[in-house]
Amino acid sequence: MPHILDTLASSLLVPTILFFALGLLAAFVRSDLSIPEGAARFMSLYLLLAIGFKGGASLAAHGITPDLFVAIAAGVALSFAIPFVAFALLRAMTRLDALNAAAVAGHYGSISIVTFVTATSLLDLVGLAHDGYMVAVAAAMEVPAILSALWLAHRVKGGAAPGSDSRLWRDLLANGSIVLLTGAFAIGAVTGGEGMEMIAPFIVTPFTGILCLFLLDMGLSAGRSLLGNRHMLSAGLFAFGLVMPLVGATLGWITGSVIGLGPGSLFLLMGLSASASYIAVPAAMKIALPQAESGVYLTLSLGVSFPFNITIGLPLYLWAAG
Repeated sequence: MPHILDTLASSLLVPTILFFALGLLAAFVRSDLSIPEGAARFMSLYLLLAIGFKGGASLAAHGITPDLFVAIAAGVALSFAIPFVAFALLRAMTRLDALNAAAVAGHYGSISIVTFVTATSLLDLVGLAHDGYMVAVAAAMEVPAILSALWLAHRVKGGAAPGSDSRLWRDLLANGSIVLLTGAFAIGAVTGGEGMEMIAPFIVTPFTGILCLFLLDMGLSAGRSLLGNRHMLSAGLFAFGLVMPLVGATLGWITGSVIGLGPGSLFLLMGLSASASYIAVPAAMKIALPQAESGVYLTLSLGVSFPFNITIGLPLYLWAAG
């Protein structure tokens, strides 16, 4: 037990996580601290570009192997399956109706790219290597959960049928985060080491500092979302927001162990499986399931599960993967 606590403490006491905690604290004390919207947007684009390019360059250095396709297939399978587990837990733990439970469940099969970026940064800080192709796994896990959520909703009278709205699928395929992440990954894979050498001063040296500022802003957003919508959270919903990341991480650990991922990549798969989308899936649910309560699923994913993963979950998953 002392070893576990030491590992968790050392993983928690890093600048990125502490700046996120500072943002939460500032929100809870109702500070007027804020990050300009334009700056936050730039930091988001920068982090996606940097993590995607570095992943592609790493893939170029190691080559395309069968492990890449196995990992992507495992990620897609997890993204499809996790919403069904989340739906069952929601129906058991809360009083949500089936339609809202389906909408919430879809968020937990998809991924939080900020959680993924924070996890890769944590690996760099502790000196643990991971496979570059995990960026591709993250991109592949974005959409399948939405299909599962729509299938669950279709079982409910008045639910939307999967594939019934062309706008939904157009928006999903053109999602800016995924376009930039996968595009930067492809460019990094094509240019390899030479490309990395050319832009390393831009995407390597400033990375951790920009991530600290970005997580400060995310802490502010998460804390204010929780404060503003806390009336929507019953005890059961709040408990679900804390339990579901642990369930997802466990499923990721089992799957990653079966396919033989190394500790670093296993940790990333656990983090992806534990995270909940608060960008792509909410946008999709507004189109496909406009009847669902957006305040419920946004508050759970951004106000409860995201802070839990960043402050407690990631250090715990890192210990379990090691």
